[in-house]
Amino acid sequence: MSKTIECHSAFEFIRQHSIESLNINVQHFKHKVTGAEHYHLAADDPQNVFMVALRTVPMDSTGVAHILEHTVLCGSEKYPVRDPFFMMIRRSLNTFMNAFTSSDWTAYPFATENRKDFQNLLQVYMDAVFFPNLDALDFAQEGHRFEFAEPENPASDLTYKGVVFNEMKGAMSSPVSTLWQTFTTELYPTSTYHYNSGGEPKDIPDLTHQQLVDFHKLHYHPSNAVFMTYGDITAAEHQTQFEALGLSRFKDKVDVIKVPSELRLTQPKKVVEHYALDEESLEKKTHIVLGWLLGENKNELDVLKGHLLEAVLLDNSASPLRKVLEETDLASAPSPLCGLEDSNKEMVFAVGVQGSEAEHTDAVEALILNELQRIAKEGVDADQVEAMLHQLELSQREIGGDSYPYGLQLILQSLAGAMHDGDPIALLDTDKALLTLGEAVKHPRFIPDLVQEWLLDNPHRICLTLVPAAELSAKQDADEKAKLAKVKAGLSEAEAQAIVDLAAALKERQEQEDDPSILPEVTKDDVPADIKVVPAKVLATDSKPYSVYEAGTNGIVYEQLLIDLPDLTDEEKAVLPVFHSCLPELGSGGRDYLQTQSLQAAVTGGLSAKSSIRANIHDVDNYHSHTILSGKALNRNHSGLADLMQETLQTARFDETDRIKDLLDQIRSSIDHGVTGSGHSHAMRAAMQNFSPVAKWQFDRTGFEGIKAIKALHKSVEEGAGLEKMIGHFESIRSKLMSASKQALLVSDETVLDEAYSTMQSSWDGLMHNASTSAFQLTASHQKIKQAWITSTQVNFCAKAYPAVTSAHPDAPKLSVLGACLRNGFLHSAVREKGGAYGGGAAFNAESASFCFYSYRDPRLLETYEDFDSALGWLLSNEATQAQVEEAILNVISAMDKPGSPAGEAKKAFYQQLYGRSHDMLMAYREGVLSTTLADLREVAQKYILPEKASFAVLTSDAKKELLQEHAFDIFKL
Repeated sequence: MSKTIECHSAFEFIRQHSIESLNINVQHFKHKVTGAEHYHLAADDPQNVFMVALRTVPMDSTGVAHILEHTVLCGSEKYPVRDPFFMMIRRSLNTFMNAFTSSDWTAYPFATENRKDFQNLLQVYMDAVFFPNLDALDFAQEGHRFEFAEPENPASDLTYKGVVFNEMKGAMSSPVSTLWQTFTTELYPTSTYHYNSGGEPKDIPDLTHQQLVDFHKLHYHPSNAVFMTYGDITAAEHQTQFEALGLSRFKDKVDVIKVPSELRLTQPKKVVEHYALDEESLEKKTHIVLGWLLGENKNELDVLKGHLLEAVLLDNSASPLRKVLEETDLASAPSPLCGLEDSNKEMVFAVGVQGSEAEHTDAVEALILNELQRIAKEGVDADQVEAMLHQLELSQREIGGDSYPYGLQLILQSLAGAMHDGDPIALLDTDKALLTLGEAVKHPRFIPDLVQEWLLDNPHRICLTLVPAAELSAKQDADEKAKLAKVKAGLSEAEAQAIVDLAAALKERQEQEDDPSILPEVTKDDVPADIKVVPAKVLATDSKPYSVYEAGTNGIVYEQLLIDLPDLTDEEKAVLPVFHSCLPELGSGGRDYLQTQSLQAAVTGGLSAKSSIRANIHDVDNYHSHTILSGKALNRNHSGLADLMQETLQTARFDETDRIKDLLDQIRSSIDHGVTGSGHSHAMRAAMQNFSPVAKWQFDRTGFEGIKAIKALHKSVEEGAGLEKMIGHFESIRSKLMSASKQALLVSDETVLDEAYSTMQSSWDGLMHNASTSAFQLTASHQKIKQAWITSTQVNFCAKAYPAVTSAHPDAPKLSVLGACLRNGFLHSAVREKGGAYGGGAAFNAESASFCFYSYRDPRLLETYEDFDSALGWLLSNEATQAQVEEAILNVISAMDKPGSPAGEAKKAFYQQLYGRSHDMLMAYREGVLSTTLADLREVAQKYILPEKASFAVLTSDAKKELLQEHAFDIFKL
C-alpha cells in the first residue's frame, strides 16, 4: 500500500499513481478553499516544468481569450513593468517559456533546469495570471486600436493596428487554418468551438477593453484553474509557493466554467465556403472534408479507440480508407485534416481530400462512405489491427523532449482530462486500457462495429467543400478599407483627437524605460560551468563504421544509415528531395508498396530519408553532405528494423510508377500549406541564399526556389514527359549511393544494445564496404540579392542579411550574442510593440555564415527595413548597456544548454563529433559567449553589418508589387 504524499496544509491529497512505463509518479491534490486542482508528475528529472491552465470559453470570434493571454503578460500588481514576460525571457535560463490559447483553455507553461530560475519564473507567472494590470494601453498595443496612417494627422487614412490583429491576419492566410476554422464552425453550431478563439481579423475590432477585463474576472479565478508540474521539485514545495504567491488571497470558491455538450444534428449537412488564394490557376485547389462529432474525450479507453480507428483506417498507404483517398482520380492527396482530434470536449473524426474540384463533392463523399460501408460489412485484416496496436504501444512508450520538454509533453497529453471533468492520470497511463483494447480487437467485428456505430450511424456529420477564390483577398482588403473609411467619416473632431492622443500615449508608454531590477533574475554566475557529455560506447572507424550510444530510450531502438552524398547532376539534385520522400513509401524486398507499408507498421515506428548538408566549421565554402535513412522500433523488433532499412535502400521499387505519381501529387498538394506559417524562415533563407553552398542548397531545395522546382516537376510529370525521366534519376541516385561510403548510428537502452549492434552489423556489413565515389559538389556565388516573393498573405515577412563567418571563427560567439542583444534591446520594441508585427529579431546563422534581421506577420514593409538599419545606431548609442549584453548572453547559453530526449541527446553528440564540433571547440565557443562585452558587440556589428553587402528578401502579397518594384526589388511569383 502506497504511503500518503506530503502536501501543504492548504491542499488535500487525493491520490497517487505510479506509471512505470513513463518513470513518473502522478500525485493529485486539491486546494481546500478554491478547489483548484494540482497534478504533480514526480520524476527524477532536473528539468522542472510548471503550467497553470484555465478554462476559457469565448462565445464570439473577437479573440478575447487570445488577446487576454497577451495582455496578462504585460505587467502585474507585483511587477508593474510594461513587458515582464519578454523581460524574463532575457533574464532566465529557461528551456521553455510561452503561453497558449487553445479552443477552450489558456495555459501558461515554462520549464528550466535551474532551481533559482524556476522560482523566479513562478513568481512572475503567478502574479501575471491572477493579478494582471490589464492596462488599456496594453490592450491597444496587443489587441487592436484605430490609428491614423500618419499618427498625428487626422486627415490621413484610418488604419487598424494591434499585435494579435496582425498575428491572426497571418494565421488566417494559411489555407489549412481557414479549412480547420470553417470545419469546426460547422461541426459545432452552438458551443465555443463554433468560434475562432484566436480571433477573426474582421471581428477583433469589436472587442472592448471592458469586455477583456470582465472575461478575466470570470475565467481567471483559481477555482477555474488546474496547476500541473513535473520534475524533481516536490509537490509540497510547489504548493507552498502557489499559496504564498496567490492562492491565499482568494477566500471563496466560484463555479467552474464548463463547455456544454454540443446540440446534435439529426441529419448530415453539406456546406460550401471559400478561401482566399491569389494564384493564376485555381485548378485542383479545392478541399473536401467529411467530419463526425464523436463522444467525450475524458475516457481513456474511448480516446484509445479513436486513435486505433484513425490508425487502422488512415495510418499508411495500406490502410483501407487512406488507400482509396490516395488512389482516387478525384483529388491529389488526402486532406491534412484526416484523423482524430481529441483535444476538444467532444472528439472529432475527419476524412477528406485536397487538390480537388467543387463538382467532385458528391463523388468524394460517396467514395468515403462506400469504403466505410465496405469495411463495416467485410471487416479488416487482423494483422493490420495488430500492427496499429503496435503503433499505439510505441507512441505511448517513446520519451520525447526534442521539441517541447518531455514533462510538458506529458502535461499536454493529460490536460484534456483535467479540463473536461475526466481523468488526466488515465490519459497518461494507457497500459491497462491498451490491454483491454488488445483483448477487444480479437473479436473480428470490433473495428467494423466501431465504424458502423461511430461513423455510419452517426447523423452529426458535415461535408465541407472549401473552394479557392482569387478575388477574396482583395475583397477582404476592400471591405476593411471601406469599413475604416466609414468609421473615419463618422468621427467627431473630439473622437479623431482621441485617436491621435491614444497613439501618442502608447508611443510614450512604449518608449518609457522600465526598471528591470523589479524583476528577479539569474546571472552568468548561475550558468553551469561545463557542457554535458554523452559518451559513445563505440565510435566509427574506417574498418568498422558503426557508432553506438546507450541511452534511456524506454525500450525503443533508433538506427540511422548515413551515406556520403556522391556527385550528382543538377537534375538529380533537383529531384533528390522527392527521391528521399518516395524511398520509404515504395515496395521493397520483393513486396509491393502496400505489403511493405503493412510490414513497416507491424515492425517499426516508421522510416524516413533526408539529405543533410552541414557547414564546415572552418570554411564557408566547404560542407558535410549525407543522405540519412532513419528508423525506430520497439526493442523486440530491432532485427526486423535493420533488415527493412537495408531492403529499403537496396530494393525500393522504382517500377511502381502509379505510386510514385500519387506520392508526387501529395507532395505538390502539401507544399503551399506551410509557406505563411514559417514565412520569416523562408524570407531569411532567401536573403541568405548566396552566402554559402549550404545556404544555396537550402534555398534551392526547401526554400522558395525549392517550392517552384516541385511545382515545375509536378507539372512535367502531369503532362506525361517527366515521370520516366524522374524515375531514371531515382535509379541513378540509388546506384551512386550504393557505391558511396557509409556509416551507421545505433541508439538503444542497455537491455538490447549488444544484440542490436550485432544484428545491425550482420544485416548491414554488405552495404558498408564500398569504394567511395566523387564527392557532392555545391557552390555559392556570394552575390547580394534584393527579392520579393509574392503569395497569398495579408501580412509581410521581411529579412535583411549580411555575410559573416562560420562557427569556428572567434567572432561567431559574439555574433550570436549580438543577435539576442539587438532583438531584446531594440527590435522587439520597434518591430513588435511599435510596428505591430507578431515578432521580429536578428540572428547569427553559422550554417549560412550570415547575420540576418527578420520580421514575422508584419503589417509594415519598408518601415521595418528602416528599423533593421536603426538597430545598429541604437547599439552604438548610449542607450545600449552591458546589462543588456549580459541578458543576451543568458539567452544564447539557455538555447545551447536546452536538453533533448535521451535518444536526441545521443544523436546530437554523434553529429557534433561527425561535424568536428569537439568538446574543446564547444567549450571555447561557450567561453566566447560568456566573455562578450558591449565593446565586442559594437566591434563585430560595425565589421559585418555593412550596407553595401546587405541582401534583402520579403514574402508579401501582390498588393505590394508596385511599391517594391519602385525600390528595385526583383519580383518573383510563388
